[in-house]
Amino acid sequence: MYLSMRRTAAAGAAILLAGSGALLAAAPAGAHSAQPTRGDVSAEPAAKPAAPKGKVVSRLPLSIREQPKSASTFLGALKPGTVVELSCKKHGQKVDGNDLWYLLAVKPGYVSARYVENLSQVPLCKK
Repeated sequence: MYLSMRRTAAAGAAILLAGSGALLAAAPAGAHSAQPTRGDVSAEPAAKPAAPKGKVVSRLPLSIREQPKSASTFLGALKPGTVVELSCKKHGQKVDGNDLWYLLAVKPGYVSARYVENLSQVPLCKK
């Protein structure tokens, strides 16, 4: 009796599994699975990478300049400790031996890289 119950249960499980395969095979030709496959072009586009950021490490407010040189027009200042989005870096006037300047992403102007700790990699500006 016990053996026949096990055989009946095994046969029932086989029928269920076979039936589920038949259901999958019977799906319409144009139907897509819920999970994207490697070649699926309908998947969501990749998110745009976040802009590089830097933290102002000067003791006084850091001047924002129109061009990457300290004699350029003053456009404003950033308080020490401010985290800013950076667009790119460019060579300019040396400030304490550092000739890199960062172009700000959110507002126009450059800040000396000497007083900004980059928190992520910053690309060179395209000419």
